Amino acid sequence: MDLSQRTVLIVGGTSGIGRELARRFAAAGSTVAVGGRSARARTDLSGEGIDAFDVDVTDEESVARARDAVLDRHPGLDTVVTMAGVMLMEDLRDPGHFAAARTTVDTNLLGTIRVVDAFTPHLIRRGSGTFVTVTSGIAFLPFPPMPTYAASKAAVHAYSEALRAQLEGTGVGVVELVPPAVATGGQEKVNPHALPLDDFAEEAMGLLAQEPTPNEILVERVHMHRWAERDGTYADLVAQRSQALAMLPGRQG
Repeated sequence: MDLSQRTVLIVGGTSGIGRELARRFAAAGSTVAVGGRSARARTDLSGEGIDAFDVDVTDEESVARARDAVLDRHPGLDTVVTMAGVMLMEDLRDPGHFAAARTTVDTNLLGTIRVVDAFTPHLIRRGSGTFVTVTSGIAFLPFPPMPTYAASKAAVHAYSEALRAQLEGTGVGVVELVPPAVATGGQEKVNPHALPLDDFAEEAMGLLAQEPTPNEILVERVHMHRWAERDGTYADLVAQRSQALAMLPGRQG
């Protein structure tokens, strides 16, 4: 992928990984827009010369309004990155966890589908373009305190595979970005081993720049997650990660 000649929309790009990718696409010479809910973050990004649009991926009408506004301003849009998401812990022994599960699925999975559906006709009409979906190493190696997060990201992986197959021949590609734990959004406090954001972005952008672009963008740190079953390490790693269940309020003491 030529990173210098794109017109990119990053939905969920007002913070964390998305914001850093937006800056790096812009620095490479691409035209960049972001979508998100934070008015303050949108103002800050606008001050950096990055167009910012209000969008709530859990609201179909909000996504449609954002699509129309983005395409009105950037009719040459060719790359849509959909990465809005939430990470919520749940204790499955407490039925009250269902509210968190519903929010997670509505944002991470259905939010991805809403964004993809909104822009698919545009990209097919232009005969070229790329969707970049964002999953997680947790899609392949669950983190037991976040069961629905893991399930939602595994679902986005499967959806991305099916989307790629269905769009074959249209000129529209599908690339899946698979981050490990990255030191942003508080991850650095929970996980001292989280990959620094700059390191992740540098490696990910290098992989995106390859020709042809890989179907999955896998930085080195995420390989242990992605290939755990293949490498025979899955059961041991899940058992190790299950120790984190002590983080749940109902499991303490």
